[in-house]
Amino acid sequence: MSSSGSRHVPVLGAEAVAMLGPRDGGIYVDATFGAGGYSRAILAVAGTRVIGIDRDRTAIAGGFGLVDRSGGRLTLVEDRFSNLAEICAAQGVDAVDGVVMDVGVSSMQLDDAERGFSFRSNGPLDMRMGHDGPTAADVVARASEADLANIIYIFGEERYSRSVARAIVAARKHAPVATTRALADIVSKVVRSKPGEIHPATRTFQGLRIFVNQELDELHLALSASERILKPGGRLVVVSFHSLEDRIVKNFLVERARAGGGSRHLPDIAPVAPSFQILTKRPVTPGDDEISANPRARSAKLRAAERTDAPAHAAAELPAWPVLADVMGGG
Repeated sequence: MSSSGSRHVPVLGAEAVAMLGPRDGGIYVDATFGAGGYSRAILAVAGTRVIGIDRDRTAIAGGFGLVDRSGGRLTLVEDRFSNLAEICAAQGVDAVDGVVMDVGVSSMQLDDAERGFSFRSNGPLDMRMGHDGPTAADVVARASEADLANIIYIFGEERYSRSVARAIVAARKHAPVATTRALADIVSKVVRSKPGEIHPATRTFQGLRIFVNQELDELHLALSASERILKPGGRLVVVSFHSLEDRIVKNFLVERARAGGGSRHLPDIAPVAPSFQILTKRPVTPGDDEISANPRARSAKLRAAERTDAPAHAAAELPAWPVLADVMGGG
């Protein structure tokens, strides 16, 4: 997520790049290119090469100037970061020295009313990070009341999700819920907030955005892909902005950092060696100055780990939560 004050300074950017430790001759994946803050800092180290990925073609187009100035050291790819291993292979790279990712919606996306991510300015209810697939308006129009309630509860952590879903279904019978303001008004009549608390629609918007972009599935897959492509000694650095993302990153690293397998009950199962060594016992968080300059930084957490020489662990199955194709197919 870029700072609201500068399009080129990611939250915890200096800390993330320091933890990544770019060096001459190293190949790095900037898995969420955005405004190019990480890539720019990595490329400042002579002899580095960066493969930048973003599913938002607006971000990719915005990085063309940096590509031109990089002298061939930066390659940009419009794609989902869950595909980072395949993306690297297509560039002739089978192992990298570092992967850095800044998870979630960017400030550029939030601040563009036409992208439909924010209730603070009216725009089409879109919320897509890329430019394909169903919009949030499509989900609101077609999903069943039960599916809407699950989406808003699981991904938005909204305790009034059933009331919100009921209100949305009632409203869409009279007119399509096609704008951010229309949805925010519906939610605000159901969820009350006191002065100083977050906007009543915050959690509903978060839940829909995460669902539309399949963000948590993407994160699970990207973490596993990073494990497969990092060299021994390579670094994985992840900055997340809410508890759902941070929990996924924390659990992934904790599981990968401990040996598992054989036990007295199942002695024939060979133990699995740790594939990562955790570098951040506690997450790194922004200082007061950064939060003051950019209030969106307040919830950021950075976690990092270093790849061991052990084989990658088997990828776990994705959690059984609502899936876009199922909801849109049966809604």
